[in-house]
Amino acid sequence: MRRADRLFRIIQVLRRRKRPVTAVAIAEELETSVRTIYRDIAQLMADRVPIRGEAGIGYVLDGGFDMPPLMLTPDEIEAAMLGAQWVSGRGDAALQRAALDLMAKIGQAIPEHLRPLVMEPALSTPPRMTGVADTIDMARLRSAIRVQGKVGLFYRDEAGAQTERVIWPIAVAYFDAVRVIVAWCELRKGFRHFRTDRIAKYEFLEARYATPRARLRAQWRKEMQREQCEEGRPAQK
Repeated sequence: MRRADRLFRIIQVLRRRKRPVTAVAIAEELETSVRTIYRDIAQLMADRVPIRGEAGIGYVLDGGFDMPPLMLTPDEIEAAMLGAQWVSGRGDAALQRAALDLMAKIGQAIPEHLRPLVMEPALSTPPRMTGVADTIDMARLRSAIRVQGKVGLFYRDEAGAQTERVIWPIAVAYFDAVRVIVAWCELRKGFRHFRTDRIAKYEFLEARYATPRARLRAQWRKEMQREQCEEGRPAQK
């Protein structure tokens, strides 16, 4: 991780917490050394980032740092918070942290009279059902989708039969208990859905697929709509 990225992440960690955060806790989340965190926080303080605290006790970021008022309606705030709550309970680890960061940003950026919508929301999502663990790096998978990278899989179907495939991932569908990769499959020459808990082995390939992802997504949607129409069509006599 570049130092500039790490400094930004430290601010995000402090922003989402209301109590002092120790350098040890920050180092564990950022997967770096405590000494590096001490050095980075000293640099942030020197750059006039309003961080209070000291080594061995914890650090706090003063409210209002670099967040101008955000002009959102109450309905927009509740919609954003509801979505972030859902992701914080059902996303993978990286998305959970991002959702918590988003909620913290919204809480600091909206006008004071709207903050009860964040602190005491009227809406909430149900508790997550016990799910199954992903067997693929979800953060790297999302990166592969963004750059149109191919992924090699050893995939097990519902019966346990295993096949080797190369896929072109275009999206990830998030459900309460499972996550599903939407992809073009080179083996089957068509769109397929792959549960992330049934991947026995994977490899992120250097190769890129040339067809624009937006075009593939549009084709996939058309196929899904056609299948839904066929399922709802009365049987011919």
